[in-house]
Amino acid sequence: MDLDAVRTFIAAADAGRFQEAAAELAVTQQAVSKRIAALERSLGVRLFTRTLRGAELTIDGQAFLPHARELLRVAERAVASVRTGRRPLRVDMITSRSAASGLMRGFHHAHPEIDLDVVMLFDIGTAVAAIRSGALDASFRAVAMPGRPLPGDIESVRVLDEPLQLLVGPAHALAGARSVTVSQLAGHRIWMPGLAPGTEWTAYYDDLAAEFGLTIEATGPNFGSDALLDTIADTPALATFMGGQTRLVWPAGHGLRRIPVTDPIPVYPHSLLWRRDDPHPALAVLRAHLAATAAGHGTPGTWAPDWVMPR
Repeated sequence: MDLDAVRTFIAAADAGRFQEAAAELAVTQQAVSKRIAALERSLGVRLFTRTLRGAELTIDGQAFLPHARELLRVAERAVASVRTGRRPLRVDMITSRSAASGLMRGFHHAHPEIDLDVVMLFDIGTAVAAIRSGALDASFRAVAMPGRPLPGDIESVRVLDEPLQLLVGPAHALAGARSVTVSQLAGHRIWMPGLAPGTEWTAYYDDLAAEFGLTIEATGPNFGSDALLDTIADTPALATFMGGQTRLVWPAGHGLRRIPVTDPIPVYPHSLLWRRDDPHPALAVLRAHLAATAAGHGTPGTWAPDWVMPR
């Protein structure tokens, strides 16, 4: 349905005269008549009756008027949902349990007036393409893994270094340790079924294993965090890595232990990515918030791969 014709119908119904509707819409009276006639043909009914006083709605016109008003309201909401500056700020954070989720919750608490649309994209290539197209305003990622530099129109800033922790079950050999050094992990089986080829987190853990001689296994299907926690709790020979700010909940009977890793502390680097010319006003607010509140990076005694962008 032609929304200009619907808008013209409403203006004529409110004014009671085609001439006044034409003046309101800044078109000719002939244009108003043509739009109304086209709308009547598409609906198969007469909407107005011409009188000495102007134009009066027919019974069909009276029935159509409230629906016409709703059509325009829906159209306006549809436009607002995608118009930069009026639509929500769209941010990708990979998973709802990640450190990035905590950063965005802090941002929402500090700026409740800003509407947010949180999405979760698995692949960095998909996220970057969405940022470049304008479908996405920002994404939290570790950048830039070997052989995959960021496009020239994408900016990034490193906002958080998240310390890794070792997660073990109650019967694991390291379960009683208050902390473990990276060298102490050599010879222990670290199981991470979520590692997928081509992802930035797999590149990170590949470099971590190579740097410190660790055994990191990605065997078996990935049934999600609940299945991973169940297996770690029941298998004394297995441990896994998790971010220190990753939020997970497990049954009390699992007896799982989160153990800090030290000397050096492996940190997972989170960066915010955005398109350089993205005009959404809330994006600048998010960047300023992260600059003021997020923890720094490059702290002495920590480790991250050489390819991680310093800024």
